[in-house]
Amino acid sequence: MSVQAKKHLGQHFLTDESIAKNIADALTENGYDNVLEIGPGMGVLTKYLLTKKPKTTVLELDRESVAYLKDVFPVEQLHLDTSAQNFAIIEGDFLKKNLQEIFPNKQVAIIGNFPYNISSQIVFKAIENKEFVPELSGMFQKEVAKRIAEKPGSKVYGILSVLTQAFYDVEYLFTVPPTVFNPPPKVDSGVIRCIRKENYTLPVNEKIFFRVVKTAFNQRRKMLRSSLKSFNLSNSLKEDPIFAKRPEQLSVNQFIELTQKLIENGI
Repeated sequence: MSVQAKKHLGQHFLTDESIAKNIADALTENGYDNVLEIGPGMGVLTKYLLTKKPKTTVLELDRESVAYLKDVFPVEQLHLDTSAQNFAIIEGDFLKKNLQEIFPNKQVAIIGNFPYNISSQIVFKAIENKEFVPELSGMFQKEVAKRIAEKPGSKVYGILSVLTQAFYDVEYLFTVPPTVFNPPPKVDSGVIRCIRKENYTLPVNEKIFFRVVKTAFNQRRKMLRSSLKSFNLSNSLKEDPIFAKRPEQLSVNQFIELTQKLIENGI
């Protein structure tokens, strides 16, 4: 039995065992037990996760893949602890799931060979649940992986870079060629690891911070005094040197400083 990859789900099944093991090895031992794998497909990564973290849950939207996983990974044979269910297969859409319903008040690492068509949304949802997600590791389209890990000053540094790095330390681990997938994608892939910062609480209002970052990058070629004019900048604030910069020039800390200046300006 095998599963036919479905284009509308963005499925590209990883076939290289060594790469699957390397992705699983991206997980650290940071004091949490629960792992959520998104889009396991035919479970090439799953089996390596189970050797590291027995309390692994897989979340799959494709019914054919769910049936395959239940056949290959029968839950009743994978209970390493008879007092608790260590492994679970859930059918559903990660973007529509409430993490707290699956893992009530528990820390859970998120990992996967993520469907490229929703990979950015997966990151944003992890950020929304950051108090419960100490770690996010997985495979993305290389361009997206590089963007998440990018530092200020680059043309690819943007909203995803700043908002992820505000709460997580991001590391680009390795590049994966198209040839190790079935069917092969048209682009290279990249694996990254995001470890939540020890202090991940912002010193400014989080909603305003998000709004400032998104508004700034919506007109990324303009200086901030132009791209942020909707914040009704005072004349004196416009003269602040930071407003003569473009958004890709600002670090996370400078965006926090910028947000504080706007709050003090009365937004």
